[in-house]
Amino acid sequence: MMNLLFVSNVVWYVLIGVFALLLVVIVCLLPIKTWFIALVSGAHVSMLRLIGMKVRRLKVHEIVDAYIQARKAGIKIEIVDLETHQMAGGDVQKVINALISAHSAKIVLDIEAAKAIDLAGRDVGVAVKQSVTPKVIETDWISAIAKNGIELKVKTRITVRANIQKLVGGAGEETIIARVGEGIVTTVGSAETHYVVLENPDLISKTVLSKGLDSGTAYEILSIDIADIDIGKNIGAQLMSDQAEADKIVAQAKAEERRAMAAANEMEMRAKTQEMKALVLSAEAEVPKAMAAAIKEGKFGVMDYYKLQNLNSDTAMRNSIAGKDAKNKKTGGGLLDE
Repeated sequence: MMNLLFVSNVVWYVLIGVFALLLVVIVCLLPIKTWFIALVSGAHVSMLRLIGMKVRRLKVHEIVDAYIQARKAGIKIEIVDLETHQMAGGDVQKVINALISAHSAKIVLDIEAAKAIDLAGRDVGVAVKQSVTPKVIETDWISAIAKNGIELKVKTRITVRANIQKLVGGAGEETIIARVGEGIVTTVGSAETHYVVLENPDLISKTVLSKGLDSGTAYEILSIDIADIDIGKNIGAQLMSDQAEADKIVAQAKAEERRAMAAANEMEMRAKTQEMKALVLSAEAEVPKAMAAAIKEGKFGVMDYYKLQNLNSDTAMRNSIAGKDAKNKKTGGGLLDE
């Protein structure tokens, strides 16, 4: 009898322990509070789904709270969309806030597009805000040169509105600024003078807007306003001055080259003159030898030698007189003056 009583007590203790263990497991695994809040909020979520989210280590409270906000705002979504988005690393609360803002502003934005924008790294909430309230982008000074060579510096303000449908894969603000700068350079560069642009600054806005610069970007350009225009340097005159200076340097180099060649030619001619004089002296040195040989051989007589000497003396005298006559002609005198 005592053994049966002991066994009965043991069984009861075991049952109580199992019941307590089950109660602990239920309390730990079953998010009863979250389930009840969703139920009374009109956004019912099954207990099995909540347990599944908890087993997958998702932020159950965050997902359920976002789901309740969406259902209260009249947005028809499934809680599985929020589960997959959080599992992909997205921000569930940002997506729901963006959907609520878009719904209130009558902007077409579905859950898939919002999730894609968030996963692409863009702030979907800011995108919706910029769709409602346009954003103004102010550019730095953009330098452009008219056909007459005058530089103009232009600063613009670009009013854009986010295009939610092109946020994924569309270019950002940097592309808009670069395209506007290109349009300004083209417009100013096609003007005959800078006065045309200064008199009609809206010419830049009209020309740039007509080019469809927002194509392929995540924004829609609403307007391009000219904030300021300043006159810069006379680039044309500076280029001409630089070209003239370069031409001057080239001409000086060519002149120096010609001078060096002339000096080299002069030195060469002097060397040739000295060479010819040396040849003449060498030939003159051979004359006495030839005369001595002719006399020795009997081909040249003594009288012939004297006649040659007389001829040389006459020639020297005539040269002397001719030299004096030339000198007298230069000085205005004559032979009688001596």
